[in-house]
This record gives sequence, C-alpha cells and structure tokens, in this order.
Amino acid sequence: MAFLADALSRVKPSATIAVTQKARELKNAGRDVIGLGAGEPDFDTPDNIKNAAIEAIRRGETKYPPVSGIAPLREAIAKKFKRENNLDYRPEQTIVGTGGKQILFNAFMATLNPGDEVIIPRPYWVSYPEMVAICGGTSVFTDTSIDNGFKLTADVLEKAITSKTKWLLMNSPSNPSGAAYTEAELRALADVLLKHPHVWTLTDDMYEHLTYGDFVFKTIAEVEPKLYERTLTMNGVSKAYAMTGWRIGYAAGPVPLIKAMDMIQGQQTSGACTIAQWASVEALNGPQDFIAKNKAIFQGRRDLVVSMLNQARGITCPSPEGAFYVYPSCAQLIGKATKAGKVIDTDETFCSELLEAEGVAVVFGSAFGLGPNFRISYATSEALLEEACTRIQRFTASLT
Repeated sequence: MAFLADALSRVKPSATIAVTQKARELKNAGRDVIGLGAGEPDFDTPDNIKNAAIEAIRRGETKYPPVSGIAPLREAIAKKFKRENNLDYRPEQTIVGTGGKQILFNAFMATLNPGDEVIIPRPYWVSYPEMVAICGGTSVFTDTSIDNGFKLTADVLEKAITSKTKWLLMNSPSNPSGAAYTEAELRALADVLLKHPHVWTLTDDMYEHLTYGDFVFKTIAEVEPKLYERTLTMNGVSKAYAMTGWRIGYAAGPVPLIKAMDMIQGQQTSGACTIAQWASVEALNGPQDFIAKNKAIFQGRRDLVVSMLNQARGITCPSPEGAFYVYPSCAQLIGKATKAGKVIDTDETFCSELLEAEGVAVVFGSAFGLGPNFRISYATSEALLEEACTRIQRFTASLT
C-alpha cells in the first residue's frame, strides 16, 4: 500500500514558485540575477494599513476569529462590492480566507465530485488545474491565442460546455497574460452561460484595480445580473494594496455555497489571521488614492517592457490591459541555438538558457498551459526592468 495519496500523482509543483526559488538560490551563490518570476508588487503596504494592524494588536484583537471572517471585514467586503462593482451582497454572503488560493480551493472542495468539469481558459494561473485535480475534478482547457488577446470567446466556450461542466473559471485581468475582458466580451460569454443553467462561474478578480489607459473593469455578475445566483466573485487585498504577505482573500456568493466553504474552512484552518483581517478592514474602508499612483507606475513599467521586448530579435510582445505581467511569444526562436550549441527546442529551454547566459529569471509559458511563450512580472523597478530587457535583447541576438 502506497503511503502518499494518489491525488499527488496528478499535481505538479508551482512553476512560478520554483523559478523564484531558483533565482534566490543563484543570488545567494553570488550570481548577478534579476528575478522577474514573482507576482508580487514591490511597493510597501501603506502606513495607514500597517497602523491599523498595530492598533488591533494593542487592542488585544489576538483571539480566534470567526471562521468566515470578523464582522467588520465582512461588512467592508459587502460595501466594496456595492461601491466598486454595483453588486448587492449581504455580509453573510461573504467569506474571508487565507489568501485567494484558499478561497478557490474551498470552493472546489465544496462543489466538485469525481468527473465534474471545470472550464479553464489557457494560459491560466498555474495553481488552477492543480486545485481542481486535488479536489477530484477534471480541468477542461480552452484555447486562446495572441491574436485574440488571450481571451476566451463565446463560440469556444459553447463548444467546451458538457453535461458534466460544473464551473467556468475566469481570471480578469489575467495572470499570466494581463488580458482583461471588456463589458462587451463578458456579455457575449454571459449569453452562452444563460443557455446552460447548470454551469456556475468563479471569477478571480484579484487584479481588478490594475488596469491601464481607458480600460473599465467589469465582473460578470455585474454585467449579467441573471448570473448572480450562480457566481462566486473572488478578490483580495494582496495586489492592489501591496499586502501579499498578509494572506487575505475574500469572496461573495450564494449563502448555501458560502456555508459549505465555511464548513470546510472550519475543519481546515479556521479563520484567517485576526491582525491581517483588521488591516484589511482599513484597506477596504480607508483612503484609496495610492492605488491610482501605483497603477500609473505599473503602466509606465508595462510600456517600457513591451517596447523593449518588441525590439528583441524573435520576440513578439502584446500590450496587456491589466495586471503586472506580459506574456511574449518566443515562437520565432524555436529551433535556433545558443553560442554553446544548445538548441532552443521549447519555451522552457529558452527560459533556462536565458537564466544561464544572462541571469534573467522568467517563467516558461508551457507552465501556464500555452507556449511557446514566457511570463515576465514587471512588479519591480524600471532600472531593473530596463537592464533585464537589455539582457534579453542581447541573448536573443546571440542565437543562431
């Protein structure tokens, strides 16, 4: 009898975490490495949010919290959804978890039976299919392309739906591509979903506040209120509020689903850290002006990276609508060789050789289900991004 669970055979380690760890190890060994693998803002958490956590400690807010979250935070979440998304949720329709990952995992654990299908557009965040697999479901991947902005279309969605479909999982703006769906694009998808009342939608809106130019963010339950009763809208404080290490994600949806997720979380971790929850109350209720300032900085970084990558030989890099990633294609470089004679046969090889030759750590696109591409996180300084892109230009120019 095997000791480890069979489910582990269906799960792969996180490629993004692996790249970040590899870059860290090389730096510790003395290598000059620029790590562009981590999806983490380089901004510090705003002082008002940190001070709210300190005050919570001083007040003695250090006991076990309710499983679904402290009342002030659930109230703040409901207000946020009304204020920013025109969605009416009562506090009892919300739940707080230890990061967005736990929200997603608990939703799948609460709803998936063996054979149930989850439609996941690719490229996708690396953890999505692994969560589905652990929870006993089956991932059904739908293709997008660089030509349609890496977005799921209505006709592709229609063909992917079967009698076994339980969820459509959407991420807008997207990790890894940065693609964000317009209201019209969401309307087209909603029209398909309305024809299939057994299909629920889980929207990962973690990068909601990081959209650029004139783009206006919308979430699908806002666009089509008829989907409200079968939508779980997920978000969190990690990206927009530079609170990745605080580990707070949240969601809102129908009460029966929230109660089921609460039951699972009660046997898993119980409530998220009370101090982080009080900090999140301040994040959602407090001043929001810094978000626009940070977004402007991110947009400048995006424009720099897109411009410099499109000047690199053999690289095609679209300009994404949001998040802090670009997802360039290296298709024109497949089949070429390094100075040492190593053939670039896959995007994984491209990224490995780039790290070896130039000390630039990026994540290969096949880890996100679609290649030959690679993901760059531009959540770091312009100086480092300019140097990294210069090294990429030098590396691609050296291939023959």
